[in-house]
Amino acid sequence: MSGRRAVGPSAWAVERFGRRAGALVEAVPVRVAEAHAKARAAHLAAGLKKRSPYGVALAGVVRENLAELARELDEHVRDVRGYEYAVINDHALFPFRYGDGPRPLDRARLPANVSPTRRRLFRAHGPQSPDGLFEIDEDVATETYLGLREAFEELGAATRLVCVFFTADVENGVHAIHWGEAHLEPDRTFTWLHREELPLAPVPPA
Repeated sequence: MSGRRAVGPSAWAVERFGRRAGALVEAVPVRVAEAHAKARAAHLAAGLKKRSPYGVALAGVVRENLAELARELDEHVRDVRGYEYAVINDHALFPFRYGDGPRPLDRARLPANVSPTRRRLFRAHGPQSPDGLFEIDEDVATETYLGLREAFEELGAATRLVCVFFTADVENGVHAIHWGEAHLEPDRTFTWLHREELPLAPVPPA
């Protein structure tokens, strides 16, 4: 496992994203910075002291920005329960803000109220996931099995997750961005098989 800051596409990135690797290393930080700017504007417009408007807006805009990036690169966008995910060279970008302040990546953890859909994405498409799901009769299929099969059908059985984890807050913007491959543990923490830190991009003017 590596934790170095990426300068240009690494061998790992090229292996996963092919000819799109260089464009993604440059564009992903830009799309995250743009998402922060939009979320900050929404937060200020709401006029609330709590940070919830920022966090909710940021989560949605980051996903949308990455989906837009995939379209610009003539790659795929898949709908998962109404949320669009960028899928590039059979690798889905999974964005997640794991902290509202600078925090080591090793401390990243999904919230306790995380949606079942996010858990299913990791189980069906993360590292050490089943290679495929065998067909069984609907009347004997468990809810867990059906959820995993649904995730397979929505993203495609061959699709693997690439995590795009970052920390950010309203006042200071984006602190750090990491991407890589992580296994979701039962306690909602992550074991990283590979990780790289991406360079930050300047926040666009309001």
